[in-house]
Amino acid sequence: MEPLRRLVQVIATLVTNGYFLFPQSKNIYQGPLKIVCSPGLNCYSCPASTTYCPIGAIQQLLLGLRFSLETGAYYFGSYVVGSIGLIGAFSGRITCGWLCPFGLIQELLYKLPLGKKREVVYPLRYVKYFMLVLFVFLFPLLLTNEWGMGKPWFCKYVCPAGTLEAGIPMLLLQPELRATLGLLFYNKLLWMLVFIGWSVVTSRPFCKTTCPMGAFYGLFNKISVVKLELVEDRCTECGACAKVCPMGIQFNEVVGSPECIMCMRCMKEACEFGAIQLTCGGHSMSAPQRISRKKQILTEE
Repeated sequence: MEPLRRLVQVIATLVTNGYFLFPQSKNIYQGPLKIVCSPGLNCYSCPASTTYCPIGAIQQLLLGLRFSLETGAYYFGSYVVGSIGLIGAFSGRITCGWLCPFGLIQELLYKLPLGKKREVVYPLRYVKYFMLVLFVFLFPLLLTNEWGMGKPWFCKYVCPAGTLEAGIPMLLLQPELRATLGLLFYNKLLWMLVFIGWSVVTSRPFCKTTCPMGAFYGLFNKISVVKLELVEDRCTECGACAKVCPMGIQFNEVVGSPECIMCMRCMKEACEFGAIQLTCGGHSMSAPQRISRKKQILTEE
């Protein structure tokens, strides 16, 4: 399963960043595919990006909402909100584990044999909800200038994916932009370096602590159509699932956790008793698993 997931991650990254003519154009792709909502966190301003980031799009909608209402232009981003809402309702946070380019980057960094591997302090996991509510929704809407226009707070001040995928490549493509660099860029660069360095010693730290996209999708994990479920009478509470989980959770203790990215490593690599199953609408999608007599006795006990 893990080789398949890695292949899907690579393909998804190439599809959402498939404009390979950017070295010649030296600019951002503006073709017809740019109206497509990327399921994962993928910067609109990346020169190779063929899609737009839903988090950035929501901020753009909200930062101009007050101005639009004052000028009589009534817009609501039903396409953006509806797109990520449908994705979340159908598959929860599976996008984070299978489709997100920045998730793939963090996983590859964690494989580097450098430093002592550590887990994040658990309270830091709540920061991503702070980012979602304040930096994505409230700040762009409420903190406006004299013309009623706000700012894309998360994209402008925090997002390390934007710096890595868009900021640095655009500086390389258009050297004249370097003259405009200031405190804002160096602040973003610092956050990018923090998360890159952190990813070497901690599995997916940005996903765990800061990503508003993951926070949003995670809200659907308990109610999504496709999800992982526990077969309680097969679970021995051995803790094997926690040892392979990139998000640092023990599945049988927190079924439907908003932290789960449904990478399915617990189901395919850890659980020997068939206690974890992938379901769609309540129906199992997992292949029947043969259990030895010894394991059967353990589950019955």
